[in-house]
Amino acid sequence: MADASPTLERIRELLRPVEDPEFGHSIVDLGMIREAWIEDDAALVELVLPTPAHPARAEIERQIRATLADALDVTSVKLNTTWNVRPSGAGSPQAEALPTVKNTIAVASGKGGVGKSTVAVNMAIALAQDGAKVGLLDADVYGPSIPIMMGFNARPMLHGERIVPLEAFGLKMMSIGFLMDPDKALIWRGPLVAQLITQFLKDVEWGDLDYLIIDMPPGTGDAQLTLVQQIPLSGAVIVTTPQDIALADAIKGLAMFQEVKTSILGIVENMSYFVCPHCGESSEIFGYGGGERTAEKYEVPLLGQIPLELTIRQGGDIGHPIVVSEPDQPAAQAFRSAARRAAIKLAVDAQEKPRRPKIMLKKAQ
Repeated sequence: MADASPTLERIRELLRPVEDPEFGHSIVDLGMIREAWIEDDAALVELVLPTPAHPARAEIERQIRATLADALDVTSVKLNTTWNVRPSGAGSPQAEALPTVKNTIAVASGKGGVGKSTVAVNMAIALAQDGAKVGLLDADVYGPSIPIMMGFNARPMLHGERIVPLEAFGLKMMSIGFLMDPDKALIWRGPLVAQLITQFLKDVEWGDLDYLIIDMPPGTGDAQLTLVQQIPLSGAVIVTTPQDIALADAIKGLAMFQEVKTSILGIVENMSYFVCPHCGESSEIFGYGGGERTAEKYEVPLLGQIPLELTIRQGGDIGHPIVVSEPDQPAAQAFRSAARRAAIKLAVDAQEKPRRPKIMLKKAQ
C-alpha cells in the first residue's frame, strides 16, 4: 500500500513518467505540477499549463488521474487546472513597445483573397473562448475587415491621450475601420501607414494580454517591416489556399518572416475542400494538398485545413464568426484546432528559446 500522506515530491515522482506530448518532456520537468496533497482520501493536484489552449489538456489530465489512482490509496483524484502563458521577446528593446502583451502573432499571407482576416478573427476568438486574454489588431489599413467581421461600427473612446480598444466576443480589438468612413478609401503613402501602425501598437490601452493577434495586410511591404522593427513578433501564421498561385505568394511571406528571425508557427490551408450539402461529396475546388506539401518542404507545422463553407462566409458578413455562431460545426472545430496548435507551438518555442534575439532592419536610403 502506498504512503497515506505522500508529500508533494512523492506525487511529483509518481507523475514524472507522464509526458506532455507536445513538448516531449515530463510534465514534472516542465514545472506543470505546482502543488499536490492528500485531503479526505482524495489526491488534489494543481496543474499549470503553458497555455489555456493546450490541445492535449484532456489527455494530460486523464494520465494524471490514472497514474495517481493506481499508485495511491485514495478514492478520487481532483485536478485544479490553471495556466501561465510565458512571454516571448523578453529582454529585447522592442518589448518596451508592448510591455503588457506576452505574445504577438502575425496572421499573414502573400496575396489577398485567401481568407486571412477570416482566419485571424476565428483563431483570436477561439483562443479567448479557451480562456486566454486576447487582442486583435487590424493592420490591413487599406482593406480593414475586422469591423464588419466582428459586427462593430462604433468609434473607440479616448482615455487621456490613449485609445481604448473596443471589445467583442471576449477580446479587445482595434482597426482603422473604426476611425474612418467605411465608404472612403485610405489614400496614404507608406510612411503614414507605418506611423498609424506604430500608434496602434503604442497608444492603444491593450492591457494585460496573453496573445495579440495581428491581421496583416497581404504582401511584404511597409506594414510588415514596421511591425518587425517596432515589436518582438512571437510568431507568424501563414494563410494560403491549396492552388499553386496562392502557394507561390505564401512562400514569399514565409521567407520574409524567416529572414527576420520570426518563428513560423505554421500554415493554415483555407478553402481546402467543399462538402456538398446535398450529397455529402467532398470536392477539392482549389486543388489538393498544397498547404501540406509546403509545410513539409519548409519543415513547419500544418496547423489546419479549413473547408470552403457557406456558414463561414455568412458569419463574417453579419459579424458573427462561425466559432461563435456554430461552435460545434467541423469548420469551427478546424479553426479552434489551428489556434490551439499555434498556441502550443509558441509555448514550445518559448521553452526552448526564451530570449530569442531580434534583427532590426535598416530603412532604405
